[in-house]
Amino acid sequence: MKPWRVGIAVATALVLASAACGTAGDTRGSGVGGADLTVGVLLPETETSRYETFDRPLIEQAVKERCRECVVRYANAENDVQIQHQQMNAMLSQGVDVLILDPVQEGYLRGLITEAAEMDVPVVSYDRVAEGPISGYVSFDADAIGVLQGEGLVDGLGSRADGARVVRVEGPLWNPEHVAVSILERAGAHITRTYVASGWTPENAYAIMVGVIADLGVDKIDAVWAANDALAAGVISALKGAHMNPLPPVSGQDADLSAVQRIVSGEQYMTIYKPYELQAEAAVDMALALARGQSLRSIATGRISTDTARNVPSVELTPALVTVGTIEETVVRDGMYTISEICTPKYRPSCKKAGLID
Repeated sequence: MKPWRVGIAVATALVLASAACGTAGDTRGSGVGGADLTVGVLLPETETSRYETFDRPLIEQAVKERCRECVVRYANAENDVQIQHQQMNAMLSQGVDVLILDPVQEGYLRGLITEAAEMDVPVVSYDRVAEGPISGYVSFDADAIGVLQGEGLVDGLGSRADGARVVRVEGPLWNPEHVAVSILERAGAHITRTYVASGWTPENAYAIMVGVIADLGVDKIDAVWAANDALAAGVISALKGAHMNPLPPVSGQDADLSAVQRIVSGEQYMTIYKPYELQAEAAVDMALALARGQSLRSIATGRISTDTARNVPSVELTPALVTVGTIEETVVRDGMYTISEICTPKYRPSCKKAGLID
């Protein structure tokens, strides 16, 4: 059984703690545990499938394996900064020993993170760097992600890269100075339009792309840089609705199962695979060590500094590019998906063509 599926089974046994704080429950395992510790886990939204499909169950499973007596309190903010503020405040009031926090907005919880530090409750910033005196940071190398996105689109464009017109569809908290831009520019491609969706949903991206097509016309869209797979889904739906054939290269991120299937079928050119199990395990190792007052020397692989925190122990993991030719050596090899999960009846002809099945 996959670790995140085990985690899902654990999650179903959790009991409701409060409306503000989501679910809570024991995650008990065979690992050494020592004193009872309560680990608060605050994730930002459910629009992106990764959080409930991978991050939450993997974090819960990692706690279970490492700490027999530990309790996990979990909450998801549903992309609402005020709700996340209430959830974090509730967890601090209820007495958590450490927090793993993926903020909806990096700066919104700065005051509560300062309050947590004053209460000796360490905060591990997860996936995004939260403002305030955080005690640790675990994510993926953002520059490496940008390099892969840029290189992937250039590869997808091939001989058409020089002079290519790329539409950029970003989500909330986008980075306007993304390294992918320079890679595209070096190949002769350029961003003609940039749009920022209000949320990470296919519906938002679809509405944006319908407007782009009406404004530019399909003949002036050579590639689409979609910030993640949910946005890519909406972009592709709009392009198909405009009868664009063949579809231009479309990027993505997160390696959603549906995105991998779109890559197999030729609708999406690439996505970025981020091994969530490694991220969850590093965050839990860091959180438990901090809660026990132990050194992070053997866990942290680097340090980061922000305007509000200096020399924060960090783990920044390496992402990987997924195209139709690298599916087996990335998401399949690492057990994220099986061939049978990818190659459902609808995708069997495409899988056969791609060499994934006989």
